[in-house]
Amino acid sequence: MIGLKHALVGGGTGFIGRRLTKTLKDKGYEVTVISRMPGKNSITWHQLEEKGIPKSVSSVINLCGQNVLDPTRRWTPGFQQNVYNSRINSSSALVKSIMKAEGQIGVFVNISGCSSYFPSDTLIYSEEDQVANFDFMSNLCIEWEKAATIPQGFQCRNVKIRTGVVIGKGGGMIASIKLPFTMGLGGPMGNGNQPLPWIHIDDLCRLILYSMENPEVKGVLNGVAPDLVTNGQFSKTFASSLRRPAFFPVPDFIVNTIFGKERSALLLRGARIKPKKTLATGFQFKYPTAKSACDEVVTP
Repeated sequence: MIGLKHALVGGGTGFIGRRLTKTLKDKGYEVTVISRMPGKNSITWHQLEEKGIPKSVSSVINLCGQNVLDPTRRWTPGFQQNVYNSRINSSSALVKSIMKAEGQIGVFVNISGCSSYFPSDTLIYSEEDQVANFDFMSNLCIEWEKAATIPQGFQCRNVKIRTGVVIGKGGGMIASIKLPFTMGLGGPMGNGNQPLPWIHIDDLCRLILYSMENPEVKGVLNGVAPDLVTNGQFSKTFASSLRRPAFFPVPDFIVNTIFGKERSALLLRGARIKPKKTLATGFQFKYPTAKSACDEVVTP
């Protein structure tokens, strides 16, 4: 097979996509990004549908998804449809393109969420546990994974990484909370007792690369750090890394007012999730604890 070091990345211009592109290039990969506009080292979704996957590509990664927690966007039916379509349609389009490529693609890695594990303060879930359809976000994650499934018998390794909150400089949750925490006005969401599954962006990118390069890795992986923390514990750790207090919790009603009840579930409810299968593959986290991750993201 030619092009063993050429990856096609859907969603390559976003927060995670930019970091993943750098990670892959640092490891000697050529990277082609799928974007809305054509350009150097990129193709559009229309070009993908019309011309198929470039001939030298052998790995496909999908990171696409409208930012659910964009506070500037109201939780309208139209926005909900954008959130749904951006994930389902991109995953489905890539599966169809992979099948049309007739054995060219060796591995398809799709990033999804972990909101389909039913919220609990006591249970600890692993990849072996059943997921459940109980609200908009859980249904989205289940349908997302269905759309990203390579049919049985087709020769392409299929990896589905369920991520927690992605922690990193310059984007994601940290970009949203850093200013109030820096001013000493930070604190947990709600009562702070809800579990917060999370992963450092470097570890997520390393896990994607690890999944691409290790033939035995397939199926569902929990893309979450092994350190089980609550929202309150993470808030205190982040404030400590900044050498600031964390005295100001954000009440439930304010979170619900800003984001709407369905979106607020991402912040006010959660599940305790272990990366059991991820660790069993031999993958090692660079930032396994909330303290190591928070210390890294606050460094200049």
